Amino acid sequence: MSKKINQVFQFKITLTGSQPPIWRRILVPSNYSFWDLHVAIQDSMGWLDYHLHSFSIKDPLTNIKVEIGIPDEEFETFGRKTLADYKIKISKYFNEDNRNARYEYDFGDSWIHTIKFEKIIQATIGEEYPKCIDGQLACPPEDCGGINGYYDLLSVISGPKNKEYKETIEWLGEEFDPNEFDPKDVTFDDPKRRLELMNED
Repeated sequence: MSKKINQVFQFKITLTGSQPPIWRRILVPSNYSFWDLHVAIQDSMGWLDYHLHSFSIKDPLTNIKVEIGIPDEEFETFGRKTLADYKIKISKYFNEDNRNARYEYDFGDSWIHTIKFEKIIQATIGEEYPKCIDGQLACPPEDCGGINGYYDLLSVISGPKNKEYKETIEWLGEEFDPNEFDPKDVTFDDPKRRLELMNED
């Protein structure tokens, strides 16, 4: 366990529109920033962090929803102000009265996730955080066209006689099992290193 972690936040992340639900339950240090939470969501869900992202959450002090992500000057010219996620602690927004947030990944495919803050628990001595403790179903492949495109893909690969079957399997590049998920297989990157790599690009 990292030094100075006394408490962890438990979140449930659910991919909106998935049926049955594709979800993960994760534990993250209470001192995490929204950038750190973003990386934990990416890694636990199985996304590859190829695209832009943003959080939408109510500010507990003003009751006004704010957008938190990577600031973009182009977006701001259209009146879309984004607060820098690497500067903002999750503890300043999530509490018992402010449990829900929206997380969007890939503004093209628009993968919407519902974030539910479930509780604060004491960190266990010797335990590594973040940690994925539960979940269900595989993450959709990147760039498959959003939630509707994903279910179209599942329909195609379920029937070898489908005229698009071969092409779709080749596009996937590997065997894909939509039912496969084991929290023990989840590994988490260092969010600071991920941020450094992003800034290098």
